[in-house]
Formats: sequence, C-alpha cells, structure tokens
Amino acid sequence: MKMRLPKAGTIEVVPSILDADFARLADEIAAVEAAGVNMVHLDVMDGHFVPNITIGPPVIAKLRKVSRLVFDSHLMISEPARYAEHFIEAGVNHITFHIEAIDEPKKLIGELHEQGVTAGICLNPKTPVEAINDVAPLCDMVLVMTVEPGFGGQKFMPEAAKKIVAIRKMVGPGIRIEVDGGIDSQTAPIVVSYGADTLVAGHAIFSKPDRAAAINAIREAYGQRA
Repeated sequence: MKMRLPKAGTIEVVPSILDADFARLADEIAAVEAAGVNMVHLDVMDGHFVPNITIGPPVIAKLRKVSRLVFDSHLMISEPARYAEHFIEAGVNHITFHIEAIDEPKKLIGELHEQGVTAGICLNPKTPVEAINDVAPLCDMVLVMTVEPGFGGQKFMPEAAKKIVAIRKMVGPGIRIEVDGGIDSQTAPIVVSYGADTLVAGHAIFSKPDRAAAINAIREAYGQRA
C-alpha cells in the first residue's frame, strides 16, 4: 500500500509530523514507518489561512528521498490551487484542501486527479456538512477537523466528530474519512464507531518516547492488534 492512498476498508493510523522533532524529521518518519504505518500526515500552514507557518515543498522534497510512505498533505493555505502543483512535484501522493479556502473545489479535484494524486476535501469544526455535499463524492478522502486548524496538541471536539456519521452516509463505503485533532487511545474508538477509517495522530504519538508503542496503543483501542 505504500506510495498510494490505501483503498477504503482498512483503518489506518496516520502520524502527523506537526508534533515530531523537526530537527530529526527523517528519523521520526523512519520510526513510524518501522511501526508499520502506511501514511504520514504533512500539515502545511501558510500563516494566513491559519495563524501558524510550517513546511513547504522544499522540505517535503527532502523527506521524499528518505521515505516510501504515502505523503498525505493537508494544505491549510489560502490558495491551494495556486500551490498544488509545487507539492506534487515535491513528492506528495495525496492533497487535501479546505472547502473554506476555494471557490471552485470541483475544478481543483479534477486537476489533482489529472496530475496523478488523490484528492481530499476538509471542513473546519464550525463548517456544516452541507458545505461539501457536491464535492465529497468526487474525492478520495474527506477530512473532518476535530480541533481548530493551525496548532497541534488541542483538545478533541466531540460535536465536530459527530459530522463523521453524516459524511459516511453521504459518501458511502468507498471513500475514506479522515479525522484530525485530539486523536489518541481514548478518542480513536469514538471516531471509528462513527465511520472514520483514517486517524491522524500527532501529540499522542510523538510525545511518547516509544513511537511504535504509542501507535499500537491507538490500534488496540479500536480493536486492531499490532
């Protein structure tokens, strides 16, 4: 399943490098890859759409040389269509962008597919599910934020997570539903029960000295043995 977004039907724990040691990113990614994950989540922030700045294509291109994991890029930026090609050239395999940041989401989804990557749409905690009615079925994955985007280590928002139920009904079983924000061994079973199958976890993994044990604790919490 490496280098390609896994088809719906498996539950994936996806480490977010936002909480990793940025001085040792290659080592951090190698550690979670050794734990058997198939994907890593790349939080891209521009300081405009969200009040923080993280990484861009140059860093991702360097990381691409040292990892065969699926690079699941989450573009928390104001002009995703303008920059998408640069991220593809850097080596991402999947691009998720925010419904709040773009006027023509269908057009961008089509362009991403034409360029050989999978596409995802994301909605913030306060954005209603209805905002993605027309575009969610065209995507390969829908991302539900269960914290406000922009910073790691925030508390899980239960009401935002409940959107997963409606979105699963909207897209059926063939499209992945990703959830990001406060995911750990306590909240993972909740979002899985709602229909999520792609669990982004940052603090719950990278704040622990044993990354593999942290990943396995999340897996065991929702019933998957390492």
